[in-house]
Amino acid sequence: MNLTTILLIVLGVIVVAVIAIYNSLVRLKNRTDEAWSDIDVQTKRRYDLIPNLIDTVKGYAKHESELFQKVTKARTDAIKAEGPAKQAAAENVLTDALKSVFAVAENYPQLRATENFQKLQDELADTENKIMAARRFYNANVRDLNTKIETFPTNLIAGMLGFKQREFFELDESETAAAREPVKAKF
Repeated sequence: MNLTTILLIVLGVIVVAVIAIYNSLVRLKNRTDEAWSDIDVQTKRRYDLIPNLIDTVKGYAKHESELFQKVTKARTDAIKAEGPAKQAAAENVLTDALKSVFAVAENYPQLRATENFQKLQDELADTENKIMAARRFYNANVRDLNTKIETFPTNLIAGMLGFKQREFFELDESETAAAREPVKAKF
């Protein structure tokens, strides 16, 4: 074998390696984007349930208008939040506001007994579980993507190809322990 053949083989191996690394990064990026989309779908479902929940509770707790305004504002802020950190903070505020709605509902036994309220409560609990699962799935994909971007030899190529690390969906450390608790609705 002459030097030209050896150089072509080495160049071919490098090109194949770059293509393989690029494709693996694209797969991880797409999985991470899909996982973020899952969070969006589940939070949209949550946002759609909240007005129904509020309307149901409003009929029983007319004097709680400040609470309903707080929930509505928290919902709007959560819808507008962009990026994992801002959305996590907005979701924490919304979760606290929903806890307040369920606390008010505890004062109205006839409300707790209605089928509509029970159904909304079950739907919201199911949605909270799905959101939690979607966040775990997203964070797992972010972990895999970030690890791939940081490891050798991918780290040499990822930056040149424009791949950047993603942000985890985390609770802010300044949040209280209560904000870290799941939504609890005890009746």
